[in-house]
Amino acid sequence: MTGRPHCQISVDRSVDKVLERLPRNLRQRLWGKIDSLGDDPRPRGCVALKGHELYRVRAGDWRIIYQVRDKALRVLVVDVGPSGGVYEDL
Repeated sequence: MTGRPHCQISVDRSVDKVLERLPRNLRQRLWGKIDSLGDDPRPRGCVALKGHELYRVRAGDWRIIYQVRDKALRVLVVDVGPSGGVYEDL
């Protein structure tokens, strides 16, 4: 145990809908990565997105875009998608 408090994970409804439509193995991989953000919201390899208060992590060819609310101990996942198109709506 690292001594860090665990962050609560919230997932935007639109992200939930995307995940529901994915093949089971991909969905499980993405959920595993999302769940791990509760233990470490800024893992090695995460990138702060310029011009936004958002971060992204990679899960294979997919990206998970999220916001960290340190004072509330919360991670809010706002988008998930393949690497090419996930940044278009930001």
